Amino acid sequence: MSIRMEKMLSKLFLAMCFMTLNLSLVSQATDSPNDILEAHNKYRAQVGAPPLDWDDSLASYAQDYADKKKGDCEMKHSMGPYGENLASASGNMSIVDAVKFWTDEKSDYDHASNTCKSGGHDCFHYTQVVSKASFSVGCGKAKCANGWEYVVCSYYPPGNIEGEKPY
Repeated sequence: MSIRMEKMLSKLFLAMCFMTLNLSLVSQATDSPNDILEAHNKYRAQVGAPPLDWDDSLASYAQDYADKKKGDCEMKHSMGPYGENLASASGNMSIVDAVKFWTDEKSDYDHASNTCKSGGHDCFHYTQVVSKASFSVGCGKAKCANGWEYVVCSYYPPGNIEGEKPY
């Protein structure tokens, strides 16, 4: 693995740890495909990105991966063929809560330079949610052995393409 990739993964891990420690939301939203799409598409509309469609195959992939992480709840990407956002939190967390948390990263994104203002990758969840490259999403959630919720959303095609603005 290259040093650049190691640094990127290290920063991504730290961002996910921060997200894990700070996400303790309780929502009245359900985890229905319509609610999840509404949560995504609200933010996509703000930047002129077309709405996402729900994809049952992506949802199955995301659910399978969430189920695999039940034992350790480790914030590690599947490294599969899709774009992917992960979230984990103690207590009850809906997928809509996770989308809200990811889109809260908007303030760290500088569209003009297509970078995260923090200098790391702390806005990549947001840019995946609003990426015009993606047109479908599917999500899953599992309760981990430690009692935490683990959320996975898979996007096709993947966003966050190096050198391309998300919108």
